[in-house]
Amino acid sequence: MKRENCWNKYNGEQLEELNQINILYKNCLNKGKTERECVALTILMAEADGYRNLKDVIAAGETLKAGDKVYAVCMDKSIALFRLGHQPISAGMNILGAHIDSPRVDVKQNPLYETEDFAYLDTHYYGGIKKYQWVTSPMAIHGVVVKKDGTKVNVVIGEKEEDPVFVFTDLLIHLAGQQMEKKASTVVEGENLDLLIGNTPLNKSELPEDQKEAVKANVLRLLKEGYQMEEEDFYSAELEIVPAGKARDLGFDRSMILAYGQDDRVCAWTSLFAMLDINDAERCGCCLLVDKEEIGSVGATGMQSRFFENTVAELIALTEGESDLKVRRAFANSRMLSSDVSAGYDPLYAAAFEKRSAAFVGQGLSFNKFTGARGKSGSNDANPEYIADLRRIMDEAEVSYQFTELGKVDVGGGGTIAYIMANYGMEVIDSGVAVLNMHAPYEVSSKADVYEAVRGYRAFLLHEK
Repeated sequence: MKRENCWNKYNGEQLEELNQINILYKNCLNKGKTERECVALTILMAEADGYRNLKDVIAAGETLKAGDKVYAVCMDKSIALFRLGHQPISAGMNILGAHIDSPRVDVKQNPLYETEDFAYLDTHYYGGIKKYQWVTSPMAIHGVVVKKDGTKVNVVIGEKEEDPVFVFTDLLIHLAGQQMEKKASTVVEGENLDLLIGNTPLNKSELPEDQKEAVKANVLRLLKEGYQMEEEDFYSAELEIVPAGKARDLGFDRSMILAYGQDDRVCAWTSLFAMLDINDAERCGCCLLVDKEEIGSVGATGMQSRFFENTVAELIALTEGESDLKVRRAFANSRMLSSDVSAGYDPLYAAAFEKRSAAFVGQGLSFNKFTGARGKSGSNDANPEYIADLRRIMDEAEVSYQFTELGKVDVGGGGTIAYIMANYGMEVIDSGVAVLNMHAPYEVSSKADVYEAVRGYRAFLLHEK
């Protein structure tokens, strides 16, 4: 089936809106490089739009009504926003669900060491990455250090022009004969992916008698001065190593964006933009941004936790009266777009794609009927009745969209949070933006697809079942 390049259809007003949305999107990418940063920024934007913390509503003994807007946070790493509709929540919600964790490298809990006058941080990579892609590029450290007294110290080093940056080193090509013969998966070993952070020894006059590692001691001195941090505070720190630098326009025509973390923040931020644009609708709207998708949606902040279910139960108690049955009805009657990225068709690697079913960059919002790998293993598989309704919704809103899959049948595959939510009996389909270089330090998206995602998500939130 013929698909059109989105850029061919825009008028001047639409191009202006497209540009404004993408400026905002790049700003969000720059400010939200970790889950905690994404949640904090989401709260700022939501409260500016009139959303209130659900905890405050409960504490005040208030009830909720149509048009009210609330949010709930889980451990500062997942967040759910709700805009109540005229229909009761038990009649179902229109849910936009995305994840805000991205592949990266994490600092271990006992990480700081010195060898041969170099200081390093020991690490463990997070999510599926090609480790060799992460070497020799400038890296930043983002995260939080929690001291024994409960004090939290936010850390962002490497993003300002005057900041130092850090690096994972690699073997020079002149000595890399044996390395070049290795498989790509072992060119850089996980245990060797340690971050170079210092080379200057502490002055001998300041070096404690029991400390023989002068470079490590100097790093500890700098951490103490800058962050009131002792070495043992690494135990209760959550520090993420991410590519340094801002999102950039890509191409002479500035039609694309090159940035870290677009899987899946391109869908998270566009979902949030759409959610904040809708003030009144028949059905309850929800924007759900969760953690841990890249490692199986596990843990207290992942989609497999009870956070979302418990939050919906609290909302129903405040609107319809406490009822486990109505909570179950709310989920079963809901519809969801599992907003996650698609693998953008790359003509330089065409052999990995089945072209008729590939997601093309610049051709609009992608819908994946199924995900999983090899025989749809681990997949959510959306119902045709639901898909037909989505086609109608998108066509009426004049949204550009495409139906796609992730590569050739036996080449690989992937999963999202869709199958977890489908366990509740709700209608779910994967929907998102086509991205090149997925899981690399820098990923590519089309500004047109970002715009179409916002338009499509708006239309979805407004639809009546």
